[in-house]
Amino acid sequence: MHHESINMVTHEKERWSLDDIRALFDGVFLEQFQTRLVKGGDEPLYRPASAEFPYHQVIFARGYFASALHEISHWCIAGEKRRQLEDYGYWYLPDGRNAEQQQAFERAEIAPQALERLFAHACGRTFHVSVDNLGGEVEVDRDAFAAKVAARAQTYLYEGLPLRANAFHTALEHYYQKHASLDDAIDKGRAQLAACAAV
Repeated sequence: MHHESINMVTHEKERWSLDDIRALFDGVFLEQFQTRLVKGGDEPLYRPASAEFPYHQVIFARGYFASALHEISHWCIAGEKRRQLEDYGYWYLPDGRNAEQQQAFERAEIAPQALERLFAHACGRTFHVSVDNLGGEVEVDRDAFAAKVAARAQTYLYEGLPLRANAFHTALEHYYQKHASLDDAIDKGRAQLAACAAV
């Protein structure tokens, strides 16, 4: 019994490999958007192309699969001008936010976390909202924020996802739900981009 449990955990870890998520992202977006998904250190970062790096980088924290999905969600929302700026030109307030700062943080996070929720579900993973504000002077209402994120995710499903988010969601669904190969899943995602560009 213990042996079976270990195998199941190992299988689940293999199911959501960083190599796969990076291959899916790069496969769908590198050619058209010159953007790659990169494993980083303690803090996530978006870094536009430079003399040192000929491609834009969506850098996720510490090799966490959930961090990769979260940072991809931010990238899928950022407009063209924002994508020319480090961290999209935003200044991130760390933990310790006051009430007003926390409200602003949550408002800005509803849309990307709604996409992250959809991406996580497409992968067959459980989604957890992120509202942590350690050391802050305000108590966070996680349930209320989670309800707003869930509602926004439903709106996306009803009205349609943004172009890049839809392409990535399509690739994830084909790979994780329909068990397509990486190449086939990437082709499905890129076909979504091409179809929208042709309209």
